[in-house]
Amino acid sequence: MKPRIFFSLAAVLAATGAMAQEDAAKDKFTVSGSIQSDVIIPQEDEAIGTDKYSEWALTNTYADIMGRSNHLDAGLRFEFTKHPLPGYATDPEQGFKGYGVPHFYLKTHFDNWDLTLGTFYEQFGSGFILRTYEERSLGIDNSLLGGRLVVRPVKGVQVKALAGKQRNYWKWNDAWVTGGDLELSVDQWFKKMQEHNTYLTLAGSWVNKYQSTKDEEINTPYGPYKLNLPSNVNAFDVRANLQAGDFSVLAEYAWKTDDPSYDRLYPYIYRKGTVAMLSTSYSRNGLSLLLQAKRSDNMTFRSDRNVKGLSSNLNNLPAFTQEQTYALAALYPYATQPNGEWAYQAEFGYRFKRNTFLGGKYGTNLKVNFSHVHSIDRNLHTVDGYSEGTSGYGSAFWKWGDATYYQDLNVHIDKKFSRSFTLNLMYMNQFYNKSVVEGEGGMVHSDIFVADAKYRFNNKVTLRGEAQYLNTDDDEGDWLFGLLELSVLPHWMITVSDMYNSGVSKLHYYQGLVTFNAGAHRLQIGYGRTRAGYNCSGGVCRMVPASKGVTLSYNYNF
Repeated sequence: MKPRIFFSLAAVLAATGAMAQEDAAKDKFTVSGSIQSDVIIPQEDEAIGTDKYSEWALTNTYADIMGRSNHLDAGLRFEFTKHPLPGYATDPEQGFKGYGVPHFYLKTHFDNWDLTLGTFYEQFGSGFILRTYEERSLGIDNSLLGGRLVVRPVKGVQVKALAGKQRNYWKWNDAWVTGGDLELSVDQWFKKMQEHNTYLTLAGSWVNKYQSTKDEEINTPYGPYKLNLPSNVNAFDVRANLQAGDFSVLAEYAWKTDDPSYDRLYPYIYRKGTVAMLSTSYSRNGLSLLLQAKRSDNMTFRSDRNVKGLSSNLNNLPAFTQEQTYALAALYPYATQPNGEWAYQAEFGYRFKRNTFLGGKYGTNLKVNFSHVHSIDRNLHTVDGYSEGTSGYGSAFWKWGDATYYQDLNVHIDKKFSRSFTLNLMYMNQFYNKSVVEGEGGMVHSDIFVADAKYRFNNKVTLRGEAQYLNTDDDEGDWLFGLLELSVLPHWMITVSDMYNSGVSKLHYYQGLVTFNAGAHRLQIGYGRTRAGYNCSGGVCRMVPASKGVTLSYNYNF
């Protein structure tokens, strides 16, 4: 089937290109694409606990090609993950291994409507009931195979309707997913609102999952039992977004019907799911303020109720924690708990103006971010300590539970001292409940300090350095990190780094990288060790094992 799909869509692209050439004046046809290939030649290292591999090289490789005209698009993606990078095909995700063309589509687009056939990605609102997306760094591709229609019948109104089956690595789940979204841009109907820089959007969404329950048995602590499982699960979302000048507010609420499915802590319970969010922001003249709150409860939502791991998620709950890029600040990343949490985030930003006491000659940027995630209150409803087949628990909406899941306070100062020298400083105070996120380990409290300096010698040569320190009495103890990065435009970048555990293991995790850029080509070659830990993006995390070896990364866009 896969070769037929590939050649069929290639023929469509060729035919479209031929038609475009015949009438180039009316319809311009363009072809674009990309290649991304990440390779490691692994080496065993008992000190850091690397796995053993029978393959001499491991790779995740993707090649995309897209054709676009005024009214017709087509594209496909070839993937080769038969011998994937470490951590991408561990149990229960052995299905990640494979190769072929899992992504292919045809799309027509006009002023008032769009139609997509094939695989596609979609998000309703904040993603509470539907977010299908691709994140290669995590090995996630939850696309839908089917059709999507977008209609804009009148000014300020947009309607979406879709149906399809969801990708589960190299197959598609049996369940049918259907849904619709209505979005009203109220400000489009009132000229005075636009004149006063006021915008109001009201929206509602619905998603249905139909999964047959014929002859399905669930493994419980009592043995395999046939539960009375619902064939249809419905989810709903309502939201309002107001922007008035420099102020904005987003309120959103979603719920779903009983959906007994696998969950690490509360598997196969008969309980409705809910999530509520309120987000406000203000920005003006170098001042910014963000306040957010979210409560979720039993919002795991998959197209296959029995799947474990990162595949088959229909929704995504946005993280209310700041995503960290510095190595030690990201050492203990938080993974959103869809089975339930209270999450809060506040952020204050201010730019001290030039030629002031605190701003100096070039100005100074200050940002303070605070996040707190807490458990919800739960009164357990179990049989002999097991939740399968029960309502799981009861929960008062406003009441907190006993556990703090995560908390951090970040302070960032960005200061330019001259045309050549820039210094960024960060302090982070963090509480990380390792037992909740990873299953064991208790609470880890750490203080993290980062200094990031950059000096530009001339228009071509720049040197950047990082010094980081993580202090903790918990887990593995203290960590140190250092990095030097030399950039020589337009082609070269050389990076060396070392992360050292001065607490328990006394191990060095060293890395050396050489990057070459030439036009649309980027090639990176490296060698070193990688610590076992979590790789996270948007509150979704994948456990990556320790590794050592030669790495090769190639990117090309055309």
